[in-house]
Amino acid sequence: MGQCGITSSKTVLVFLNLIFWFVIILLLVFVTEVVVVVLGYIYRAKVENEVDRSIQKVYKTYNGTNPDAASRAIDYVQRQLHCCGIHNYSDWENTDWFKETKNQSVPLSCCRETAGSCNGSLAHPSDLYAEGCEALVVKKLQEIMMHVIWAALAFAAIQLLGMLCACIVLCRRSRDPAYELLITGGTYA
Repeated sequence: MGQCGITSSKTVLVFLNLIFWFVIILLLVFVTEVVVVVLGYIYRAKVENEVDRSIQKVYKTYNGTNPDAASRAIDYVQRQLHCCGIHNYSDWENTDWFKETKNQSVPLSCCRETAGSCNGSLAHPSDLYAEGCEALVVKKLQEIMMHVIWAALAFAAIQLLGMLCACIVLCRRSRDPAYELLITGGTYA
């Protein structure tokens, strides 16, 4: 259709071709947004299982050294979310790191900010964060997923509004004589 318009100098056909491709692209973007919303909602509940599996694996590889990426990640999460262990600080007792160090303590990243002399000792549990990290990580990820879902819904709504406005303009175009004159090559003076 567009090629015919170019070769026969019919600007209407070229214009219709452009509208056709614009509508196709808009529909693809709209369908993608709807798919994101649906998949986000479906997999929102599965986040907890995936986090549980991953966090167990990462805690098992914790070695307390700074260059180790898993150790840095755990320390960072515990400091940022104010948590300790998977479910609580006693989870550290089951890790290889705890058994190897034999000092009856948890990482210093479990220490509350208000506890100035905290050394991670299990003898002073009031100095440690009581809440586990798994629930907080799941909550944070679900919050982020909900923001993505709402953003996709907002874009989809704006897009639908834009398509509706375009349809209204196109419908009114057929009844407005000014548009007819532009199409037929007449002048409006």
